[in-house]
Amino acid sequence: MKVFVTAALAIDLDSEKWECTRCKGVLGPARANYKEGLVVRERDPAEVHAPILDPDRYEFTFAPDPEWCRLVEYFCPHCGRQVEVEYLPPGHPPTHDIELDIDALKAQWANREPLSEPVLGPDFVAPQCHHHH
Repeated sequence: MKVFVTAALAIDLDSEKWECTRCKGVLGPARANYKEGLVVRERDPAEVHAPILDPDRYEFTFAPDPEWCRLVEYFCPHCGRQVEVEYLPPGHPPTHDIELDIDALKAQWANREPLSEPVLGPDFVAPQCHHHH
């Protein structure tokens, strides 16, 4: 059974592998950081956040300083879909931002109907919570 974690990432609970939701390509073990199976591109943040002030006249231009900050993009190696973007200091390892209890997921989804696509956006109706305060 596949469990959608983000719009771009799913976990196949049977094989315990991360998968791209677009091409179904395997990205690596679900008990590891999914970013280890992705193509990484590091960019100067000024390529995305252009200086507001003239850099020839001002030391601080509102663009991130590439000596302090890099834009790191992660892509599916099979289809090229962008999976994640993060801002990191140069040389910093990728963050491990999603770490799931795979055994608990297997138990939680054991008696559920499988989904064929992520349930996101305006058509999704969240279950009602009945908390008594």
